[in-house]
Amino acid sequence: MESNKKYWKGLEELNKTPEFVENNKSEFAEPLPIEDVLSEAGLSTVTPRRDFLKALGFGLGAVTLAACQKAPVHKSIPYLVRPEEVTPGIPNFYVSSFKGNSVMVKTVVGRPIKIEANPNAGTFNCGTDAQAQASVLDLYDVSKLKSPLLKKDETTWADLDKFVKGELNKVQASGKKIRVVASTLNSPSAKAVVTEFTAKYPTTKLVQYDPVSYTGIIKANENSFGKAVLPKYNFEKADLIVSFAADFLGTWISGEEFTAQYTSNRDYKSLEKKKMSRHFQFEAGMSLTGTNADTRIALKLSEEGPALIALYNAITGASLPGAGLPDNANADKAIKLVAKELTQNKGKALVVAGSNDVSVQTLVNAINVAIGSYGTTIDLDNPCKRYEGNDAEFALLVDEMNKGEVGAVFFLNSNPAYDAINTKAFTEGLAKVGLKVSFSDREDETADLSDVVAITPNYLESWGDANTYEGYYSIVQPTINPVFNSRQAEQSLLTWADAPVQDYYQYVRNYWEKNILPAAGKTWKDVLQTGVIINAAKPAGSYGFTLSLDAVAAAIVASSKALKKDIELQIFESIPMRDGKQANNAFLQEFPDPVTKVTWDNSLALNPKQAEKLGYKEFDVVSIKGENGYSVDLPVLFQPGQAMGTASVALGYGRTKVGKAGNNVGKNAFPFVNYTNGTLKYATTATLTATGAWEELAQTQTHYSFEGRNIVREASFKDFLKDPAAGSGNHHKHKVYDLWTTDKHEMLGNNWVMAIDLNACTGCGSCIVACNVENNIPVVGKDEVRRRREMHWLRIDRYYSFNDEQHGAVTKEKEIAHLDNLESVSVVHQPMLCQHCDHAPCETVCPVLATVHSSDGLNHMAYNRCVGTRYCANNCPYKVRRFNWFNYWNDSRFDNYLNNEFTQLVLNPDVTTRSRGVMEKCSMCIQRIQAGKLTAKIEKRALKDGDIKMACQEACSANAIIFGDKNDPNSEVSKALRSERTYYVLEEINVEPGIGYMTKIRNIDSETKEVHA
Repeated sequence: MESNKKYWKGLEELNKTPEFVENNKSEFAEPLPIEDVLSEAGLSTVTPRRDFLKALGFGLGAVTLAACQKAPVHKSIPYLVRPEEVTPGIPNFYVSSFKGNSVMVKTVVGRPIKIEANPNAGTFNCGTDAQAQASVLDLYDVSKLKSPLLKKDETTWADLDKFVKGELNKVQASGKKIRVVASTLNSPSAKAVVTEFTAKYPTTKLVQYDPVSYTGIIKANENSFGKAVLPKYNFEKADLIVSFAADFLGTWISGEEFTAQYTSNRDYKSLEKKKMSRHFQFEAGMSLTGTNADTRIALKLSEEGPALIALYNAITGASLPGAGLPDNANADKAIKLVAKELTQNKGKALVVAGSNDVSVQTLVNAINVAIGSYGTTIDLDNPCKRYEGNDAEFALLVDEMNKGEVGAVFFLNSNPAYDAINTKAFTEGLAKVGLKVSFSDREDETADLSDVVAITPNYLESWGDANTYEGYYSIVQPTINPVFNSRQAEQSLLTWADAPVQDYYQYVRNYWEKNILPAAGKTWKDVLQTGVIINAAKPAGSYGFTLSLDAVAAAIVASSKALKKDIELQIFESIPMRDGKQANNAFLQEFPDPVTKVTWDNSLALNPKQAEKLGYKEFDVVSIKGENGYSVDLPVLFQPGQAMGTASVALGYGRTKVGKAGNNVGKNAFPFVNYTNGTLKYATTATLTATGAWEELAQTQTHYSFEGRNIVREASFKDFLKDPAAGSGNHHKHKVYDLWTTDKHEMLGNNWVMAIDLNACTGCGSCIVACNVENNIPVVGKDEVRRRREMHWLRIDRYYSFNDEQHGAVTKEKEIAHLDNLESVSVVHQPMLCQHCDHAPCETVCPVLATVHSSDGLNHMAYNRCVGTRYCANNCPYKVRRFNWFNYWNDSRFDNYLNNEFTQLVLNPDVTTRSRGVMEKCSMCIQRIQAGKLTAKIEKRALKDGDIKMACQEACSANAIIFGDKNDPNSEVSKALRSERTYYVLEEINVEPGIGYMTKIRNIDSETKEVHA
């Protein structure tokens, strides 16, 4: 017998051993003594309560006071009018706007905790994107300033106003220019404020610029039709859509709106009518829109212009020079096919391009005139006002500053020190300006260079309005009092202009009661309840095209030739980060890019064959040097579908002064953008050099193979018309082996199930963020994601398929080296969550009955029973259970500004936060089910279909997720599950999942198969 073994009688004795004590110290940080905490805050144990709350700063006390005070000075009207006093446990809903989209904000005891789409928005009720869902967290961001700054020191508003007015008087006396620099200002009230400010200081001019510009489209429309506007695109009216690098389902103009339009012609309801639109996508980098196209053709950046010229010639019979793609026979073949189909679909087709080049957009205008798009799929008479920036005006501002002509500059919702293309010229010019004022909520890159930081509140603390389309107005109203000493930028401008009305609430109300409400026949109270005013649209007219295209074609050819060298570099907006304004939002940082599945970073996307040709392996760090000399080092990401000879880098990363979560995440790609002929260009050339370093990207999907299982099922539209069950596998059922013959669950009341339409789901991922916010799912950080420990209850699996006659369809990314053509790939997105199986394998192996089946068809988790054996995860064939390795919400090692008492106020009180060592998974939003039941009971009525909606379902713009009671034969989910396209993932193992999927349908035929081969 070994003499060195140690034994313990029980856990009490084990607790006292040195090894156990030391392990506890490393695993669980000891809290500081209260005396030390108070000392750091400048307090003591005898500090009066009021001073204690005041000194807490950006913490629990401040927001508690803000939430508990009577509603904002001018009371907002809840969407659903509740009792006057706040009732604990009973939410209030307020309508507001986020980036011009009308939303509904859920508040609990004065705390905003969830964003939903506003059902009153009519055709503009298009779900919410990931940015909107995550935006509630920005309210609780600890990186924001608490008071205004004057020369880097905290100050009072009175002293700040005195200083700014004095400086403005000096500027006015000197005759120098005053500039207000803003990202597109689509608020009519804010524009009226700038007008009043200009009346007081006549040398003022509003300069609008957008980091991601649409000036090319606006200028092209001005040149072509005399209308300097961004059109309203009607994808729902298009039977044929042809896109040249426009990611219209993702980041291009209004992705959620276009998604709703696009899927209305492709979802299960449309397919039941035997109708489906057809979509061709030409692009260099794999975009979200490209993954959803029926036919996607890889096209180099330098080939985009010649392809459009060839398309125009084929449609009109013209002979513009520069057409043809001699090095891309596949694309050349596709252009001829597309030209034929566009001609056949005149008046029912749409061509769009993502380029910001005026010449390219002018040619696209000519094509759309030729196919009769204006007045049907394109509307110039009810234009979009989301982007009105002018690249040339901003370039002129930089020139004026460097010449010393500008005496004062105000930055409103803009941060050019980060996102301007030539930050050196900008910062040098800014140094020559006497008065620099930043309207920001934090000391960001531009605010850091300013004399004054007039801190602004979050949109959830603000009054305002938005006008994103002609005739469409939405209101912004606060859902909580300003937590700290902030003031709206508009109110500051009114104060400095000595305007007769300086209270911005009153100013907005006056503007609406004078200019908007009378024509609509509504009152102020009406709009505070509904959130929107939608006037009748003007008739959309058709337009002719009379411009000569010779100079346009010559300019396109010249630009294309300039790109034909080295690596052609595409700079694009990613779905999670967009332009980087919300870079400090941890929910967005951990939200996986829908295409790459990368979190917490940007990367250099290369076709695997291109990387092999250059001698790079995946995750090799490469130095990227642009034609302007700017360079960054980024890890290589293998991206099937990327055009050979091209590379892609995402914008929105590389922030240095945004906050704890976003600082120094990724690299800034804005300086790669170049300014040519009055517009910003997002295509350039670059040289790549190996650095010898290696950095693993944090991806949420690293295994790509079906392993021979029939998980995603597809069919062509042609085959679907012959047989609605085509591709579903329903004609050839596997033999079923039943291990649960004595365990049949009878759902006599409700039977909660879900249907997911793979033809509608675009993979945008807004449902993931909505689930995170609703269910208090923690952020774990980059290192934990690398260890495959992300906590998302809902994921969207992305599968590539490579058609190859010799090897068949290959779906495993690590086995694609043998394929010759990695440009032509197909992609399917599949939302995957707990399937709530009636024969749940997890339930049979849990030793403590922590996971059990309910009488209404759900698989429940009792967290306080779970002892963390993880048997259930091992036994789950769908791999949808998450193990809470650490107490991520309250562990300093995973502090992405979510581990303090203030940011935890975003938590949904109806959902418990899970502790370390338990399994968690989708609960099918059980709290929403119970709330719906209770509401129906209180109202003494039966539960109706649609009373209960899941968080993921409400966020979805495509109506791809349908939830309801299967026992109700008239419910939408019952109708959807009766579709012949419906199948169940891994149904052959007979676990009887409660989520049915509908087969992916592609509108392809023999001709498009040849193009896609």
